[in-house]
Amino acid sequence: MRFSVIIPTLNEAPRISGLVARVREDNPDCEIIIVDGGSTDGTVELSADSGARVLHTARGRGRQLAHGAERARGDVLVFLHADTVWPAGAFAALHRESESPDVIGGNFRLVFDGGTRFADWLTGFYAWFRGKGLYYGDSVIFVRRDIYQALGGIRPMPVMEDFDLRLRMERHGGTVCIQEPPVVTSSRRFKNRHPAAIFMHWLLVHGLYYAGMSNGRFISWVYDSERRRTADS
Repeated sequence: MRFSVIIPTLNEAPRISGLVARVREDNPDCEIIIVDGGSTDGTVELSADSGARVLHTARGRGRQLAHGAERARGDVLVFLHADTVWPAGAFAALHRESESPDVIGGNFRLVFDGGTRFADWLTGFYAWFRGKGLYYGDSVIFVRRDIYQALGGIRPMPVMEDFDLRLRMERHGGTVCIQEPPVVTSSRRFKNRHPAAIFMHWLLVHGLYYAGMSNGRFISWVYDSERRRTADS
């Protein structure tokens, strides 16, 4: 069973080489695809130097992930954010779960970095809504390629592309949440935001998604673009 790890990037030079190295160390035979959305800080060159396959497309995480998935060759597609830390042993857990014909995909338990009370709160908050079947791209979504194709793939949405894919996966059935090892992600996009404000924004975004608001209005009205402030993708 071969895995394709797809990483969307936009100015991720400080972390991309280390991330690719960790993924490669955990599974030397996996396919690593970097889909860059127009980096100007050397991300593309560093990605190529690290041995990853580099693709280019217009900026937008949904568009970048869809572009990478279309060109992936693996049996299982793994969608990894550049600011999520790949843990040792993750591929062993993926392989174990993917061997079951009843499992179509899922995600990993998510832990936020920083070691602060706020980071602990975020970790608990994410665990709470994962218990309700909700999860997002920062927790490393994976899916069998044949199922991904049957579901219509990732839609090139500016936001909520991960939630949209998750919704179709859950409707299909057979997903799991890998508890060990967990993946660790950055809490930087929540910096200086009050927990109540985070929760209300979360409710608003999901409400508008289910109401069918167009993606263009979605961005201009409610999407707090941490990617623009942190050069994240």
